[in-house]
Amino acid sequence: MLKPICQLLYARRLLQSLPIIETSSTRFITTSNSTNNRTFKSSFRVIQDTSIDPVESERNEKNYKQLLDQYTKHVELAKSGGGEAAVQRHTLKQKKLLASERLRLLLDDEEDFLELGLSAGLGMPYGDVPRAGMISGIGRIHGRLCMIIANDATVKGGTIYPVALKKQLRVQEIAEQNRLPTYYVVESGGGFLPLQAEIFLPGGRTFYNEAVMSSLGIPQLAIVCGNCTAGGAYIPTMAEEAVMIHKQGYIFLGGPPLVKAATGEVISAEDLGGATLHCSVSGCTDYFAEDEPEAFMIGRNIAETLPSHNSCTLESEPPLYDANDIPGLISPENNIDIYQIISRIIDGSQFSEFKKKFGPTLVTGFGYIHGCLVGIVGNNGWLSEHAADKGAHFVQLCCERNIPLIFLQNTQDNPDPPLSGEMYGNQLRAHAKMISAVSCSCVPLITFIIGNAIGPTSYVMANRSMSPNFLFCWPNAVFCIDNPNKITQDLLQAGSSTGADVEAVKVKVTQKMNTETTSFYAASRVWNDGIVLPQETRKVVRQCLEVVNAYKQRDQPKAQVIRM
Repeated sequence: MLKPICQLLYARRLLQSLPIIETSSTRFITTSNSTNNRTFKSSFRVIQDTSIDPVESERNEKNYKQLLDQYTKHVELAKSGGGEAAVQRHTLKQKKLLASERLRLLLDDEEDFLELGLSAGLGMPYGDVPRAGMISGIGRIHGRLCMIIANDATVKGGTIYPVALKKQLRVQEIAEQNRLPTYYVVESGGGFLPLQAEIFLPGGRTFYNEAVMSSLGIPQLAIVCGNCTAGGAYIPTMAEEAVMIHKQGYIFLGGPPLVKAATGEVISAEDLGGATLHCSVSGCTDYFAEDEPEAFMIGRNIAETLPSHNSCTLESEPPLYDANDIPGLISPENNIDIYQIISRIIDGSQFSEFKKKFGPTLVTGFGYIHGCLVGIVGNNGWLSEHAADKGAHFVQLCCERNIPLIFLQNTQDNPDPPLSGEMYGNQLRAHAKMISAVSCSCVPLITFIIGNAIGPTSYVMANRSMSPNFLFCWPNAVFCIDNPNKITQDLLQAGSSTGADVEAVKVKVTQKMNTETTSFYAASRVWNDGIVLPQETRKVVRQCLEVVNAYKQRDQPKAQVIRM
C-alpha cells in the first residue's frame, strides 16, 4: 500500500512544476505563457541535514572576511566617480546633478534599483574608470521596469573608454534580451581619442543596437543633460523620444572650438546645438526642459505612455535557514555543499529534486523563489557523464514547461580521470549534449558563479558564452581556463626548459594568476554583470525574475524532451 501512496505524492509534486492559470471557478494546468507564481501551499520536501560545523564555519568566515574587505574597497572606489575635485567642479561650478541624483529623480524607488557592472573599469591598463564612466541598471519608472544608462560626467568628462563601450554593449544586450524600454541619460564627450583604435569600429554597434531595439518595439528614450559630442550625439537623435535641458544640454558632432578651427566662425554652444535649436528648428529632440528636475519629470511622464508589462503579487515565504550563514559555508578551496546554498535561497527551503540518485554531482530540481517557480541546476562536484546527461534532460524539461532556470556554478576537477578513450568520448558527448540544451534553451537563464568557473565545464553551466539573461558572481569566485595551480606548474616547466630564473618566473606567474583569476578582475572587465554578496543572492534573483517575466514572449521548444 505504501508504494502507490508514494507514487501519488510524487505525481502531485510533478504537477506542481507545471504552470498554472486561474479562471473564476477552476484552476487549470497549462503550458502557455505564464509567470508560474504560486497560488497554493507547496508540497515540495524541505531540505534537511543542513547542520553547520562551527569550527569549519569559523575558518571559512575568516577567509571570507578578507574578500569582503576587498569588495567594500572596490565598491567605495567605484562610487567615488571621478574624485572629489571632479565632483565639486560638476556640482558647484557647473551646477549640475550627479548621475546618481538624476536616477533618484527618474526612478520610483532607488532602493530597488538593480545596478549592473558596478565594478567595471577598475584596475584597467589605462587607469581606473569608476563604473566605466556610467551608471547602468534596471529600475521602475511609473511601475514599468526599464533599463537606464546614465553617463557620469565626473569620470573623464563622460568620454567613452573601451571598457565603457564593452559595458554599454552588454547592457544593451540585456535590454534587448528582456525587451526592456531603455533610457539614455546622456552627457558624453564621445570616444577617448588616445584609445580611439579600440573604440571606433565596435563603437558603432551601440547605434545599431538602438535602431534594432526600436524596430523590435522596445522603446528607446533619451534625456540630454550636458554635452553630447561626436558619437555621443547619435544616441539622443536616434531615440524615439528625447528631452533636452535649456542652456545645459548640447548636441553637435563638433563643438564651437572645432567650428572655429575649421571655418573661422565664432559661435556659441547654444546657437550651435542647444535645446532651443534642436527642439524648434532641427527637430532632433522633442521636449524642452528649463532645468533637470523638469527634464526628469518629463522622462517619468513618457514612461506612463509605455506599454505596461506582466505584473503580479507573488506569495512568498522566507527560507527556513539563515542566508547570513552562507559565508561560513564557503571554504577557501570553494568546496561548497550545494544543498546548504539552495536551502538558504528558495521559499520555505522546499525543493523537489529531479533524478536525485542519477548523476548526483549535479543537483537539479524545482523550487520557488519569492513565489516564482524556477528550475535549479547546481554543481556538487565534478560534472560526470551521468550528471551532464541529467542536466540536459532537466534543461529541456524546463523549456517545455516555460520555467526559468537558475544555475549555481561551482565547477570542480575530475577526481577520477577516464582510463580509456571510450570513457573520454562518453564524457565529451554528455557535456556536448548539455551545452546544446543550454545554448538552445528558450527560457530565461540566470547564472551565479558561487565558486569556481574553471575549464570547459563552465560553458556547460551557462557561463557568459551561453548568453544568460543575467550572470553574477560571489566575491570568492575564480575564473580560469584551467585549474590555476596546474597552469602555474605548466608555465614554470616551460620557463625552466628555456633556462629562465625559475624563482623569478614563479613569483611573476603566481602573482599573475592570483590577480587575473579573481572575481574583482573579472567584474572590472565586464566578464559578468557584477559581484553579489552571497546573502544578497535571493534578493537579486527576485529582481532578475521580475525582469525576465515582465515583457517576455513565449518561445516554443524546437524539439521534444530527450530523456538521455
